[in-house]
Amino acid sequence: MLQRQISIILVDSMPIVSAQLLDTHTQRNELIAKAVKVLEEDEEVKCLLKMSNVMAVTRLGYNDHGPVHARIVTGTALEIYDILVRRGIKPTTLKDNITKSIDESKLVVVFGAYLHDIGNSIHRSMHELVGILLAKDILDRLLPMVIKEKKSRLCGIRQEILHTIYSTQYDLKCLTMEAGVVKIADGLDMSEGRARIPYKLGKIDMHSMSALSVKYVEIKEGKNRPLEVIVEMDDFAGLFQIEEVLLPKIQKSGLEKYIEVIVYSKGEKLTTYPR
Repeated sequence: MLQRQISIILVDSMPIVSAQLLDTHTQRNELIAKAVKVLEEDEEVKCLLKMSNVMAVTRLGYNDHGPVHARIVTGTALEIYDILVRRGIKPTTLKDNITKSIDESKLVVVFGAYLHDIGNSIHRSMHELVGILLAKDILDRLLPMVIKEKKSRLCGIRQEILHTIYSTQYDLKCLTMEAGVVKIADGLDMSEGRARIPYKLGKIDMHSMSALSVKYVEIKEGKNRPLEVIVEMDDFAGLFQIEEVLLPKIQKSGLEKYIEVIVYSKGEKLTTYPR
């Protein structure tokens, strides 16, 4: 099983894509903290994430799809969400009256991001579809533990979460802002071997070389667009991850006009997307 030490990384005091980013959000929001606690303590969720790594890492030889990835994507999605909201972008579920508040809308992001890869516990093939089938009963059980609402309202929130999970599919268009931030966050977990292209561990090819080239990913409010993504790499091979994984996810997120990606190599600006 893939093992890693998790460390807090800060560059110029800006948020870096890492597992610790989630902690900053749980510390300042009680509802988010409650949701994350419920997810992390649930035995079925823990089993599914463990089995996702058994299938993806142990049996297929791919990179991590387990609990660390779940934490990274959840924290990153919340950070993107907050930046976009600060810049005036209204969450879709709130606009469509499925959720009643920003905090409820954030629950869609938290549950969708944390559970988005559980379908891998059965097989990599069609894991997004399998994931929503597995997540339905989990959400019916866990959502009432986080918010006290009528079943009819919880059903709507559940469906938005299932849409978020399903929309992480590579070529599928997101229909909500909440799903879009999760899709982008999934693509941003690509530093130092954590690439979202499932490359074979130990195999030397473009996938693995590109994944190892990305040193860190930083997200912050931008000047030209609301969200600025900074990618630092030590080799041009890292562009493969950006152009083959991250950019297609951004283009299918529904949020593409709000995002600028700036790539640096050894401290020098290399390129910007969109060009």
